[in-house]
Amino acid sequence: MTSFIQVVINGIMLGSMYGIAAAGLSLIFGTMRIIYLAQGTMIVFFAFVVYWLFVKSHVDPYLSLLIIVPFAFLVGIGLFYLLFRKAAALEDKNVSLLIAVGLMYLIENSILKVWGASPRGLNISYSDAVISGWGLRVAWLRLALLGLALLSAFIVFMFLKRTRLGTAVRAASEDMEATTLQGINSSWVCAISFAIGIGLAGVAACGMATVYSFDYQFGFTFAIKALIALTLGGVGNVFGAVAGGLILGIVENLTAYYLSISWIEAVSYGVFILVLIFLPQGLFGRRGIVKKA
Repeated sequence: MTSFIQVVINGIMLGSMYGIAAAGLSLIFGTMRIIYLAQGTMIVFFAFVVYWLFVKSHVDPYLSLLIIVPFAFLVGIGLFYLLFRKAAALEDKNVSLLIAVGLMYLIENSILKVWGASPRGLNISYSDAVISGWGLRVAWLRLALLGLALLSAFIVFMFLKRTRLGTAVRAASEDMEATTLQGINSSWVCAISFAIGIGLAGVAACGMATVYSFDYQFGFTFAIKALIALTLGGVGNVFGAVAGGLILGIVENLTAYYLSISWIEAVSYGVFILVLIFLPQGLFGRRGIVKKA
């Protein structure tokens, strides 16, 4: 029983990173209705920036949040107005999807040119710190990553529920045309949603850089995992997206422990397909948002 609990705990810690990325995807998809496949690559890019700040300037990865998150937010604003503003207004969302794919490969190859192909990871003074008790062991850094995911979800939730701009974002996710008719600048709302989504990529990057090794090719795989987490949790629910990430992490760890590491991808994508078939609104999504043909 202790082994099972340990595996579940480790899965929750793994899934917290998926959850942060999925929350960002949820915001972007909710307003712009595009699957932003470059999210994983953005996380890897910011993870390399965290790595660079630590190696060059000895900035603690969690302290670098004060630099990375505002930087990521500004990058998101710039990317939206430079690449996605006109495409997001089109009815055909394939244009935005193709731009996201092109951006993903552009960033990926830029990372390769600047930092090389070798995997990177951070070894900080408290990397080996462990909290133990009742036969269980939890790495402090993984616990901090979980706390970061929950705190990020709470902050975004409060923004959406308690601010006027957040209300505009929620209205735009429901009906962009009606929101525009009410006098709300839909372009600005999309820009803010996109920037917050990229900001969450910066948060995920700080956590990932401290816990996992990463390289320039890790982005696409991570984006798919975030998409699966979003599907599990349900679009339009920030806490649902985080919960979907935690569930995916648990599923992957249980699969690795009871079957084999080689089965992880097959089981993850199998769960993804089953949820799309039988529960397309997700476990925590709004019921009734899927229309029958």
